[in-house]
Amino acid sequence: MLVDKIKKAVKVWSSISEILYVPHTEEEYLELVKLLDSLIDEVGEDETHPLASLMEIIGVLIEKYENEHIPEITKE
Repeated sequence: MLVDKIKKAVKVWSSISEILYVPHTEEEYLELVKLLDSLIDEVGEDETHPLASLMEIIGVLIEKYENEHIPEITKE
């Protein structure tokens, strides 16, 4: 049930929120990049690893930040 999942999330969120957040500053972005690098070292290409989905989520958050804050390099 959805309510039970939310209650479960509330219990663990304070510890998870230290590593899982939307980056709003360059410093937060760089921290997530470091975390992703460490996760890649740990998880590799093992899609069944318990941290594989965390690695994917952090990758999406990094990509979102880059799309919004880092200009695309264009070839002329």
